Amino acid sequence: MGKLTDITLRCVIAALLAGALFLQVLMLVLLFRGSGDAGDAGELPRVPVALLIVLGIGCAETVLVCVWRLAAMARRGTVFSSSVFRYVDLVTGAFAGAALLLWTLGTVLAPGEAVAPGVVLLIGVVGLAVFGVALVVLVLRTLLAQAVARDVQATRMQAELDEVI
Repeated sequence: MGKLTDITLRCVIAALLAGALFLQVLMLVLLFRGSGDAGDAGELPRVPVALLIVLGIGCAETVLVCVWRLAAMARRGTVFSSSVFRYVDLVTGAFAGAALLLWTLGTVLAPGEAVAPGVVLLIGVVGLAVFGVALVVLVLRTLLAQAVARDVQATRMQAELDEVI
């Protein structure tokens, strides 16, 4: 990975983390500030929706931090080690958790007339797509495991060859 790519990636991740943190604080402020009235029957359930959004942003932050660490490992040339799997597993879990949060959000929004059924269906489809990303990351983890095994095997064979020579 080139130096310009690394710097650009770090700047993008830092900006996204700052924006995500701002959104989380904003959601919590809006949640606790409240409107003061009891609410209409057609009003959205504020607390569950805000909580699900804050948790979803937390999933995104987890992915960003893990990508930051993986990029650092790639820059140092230590990506083919067993410690990389911890971060890849966290990314997979964060995407799967985000899918579950989206499906939960759809379930919370489904009853009543505050949200159109098409919007709930769209949230469910987006949740399915996010779950698909988790499965793709899982497949990539399997490929990484094979690459790490080959790297260990190549290192061992190189050591044996060095002894023979």
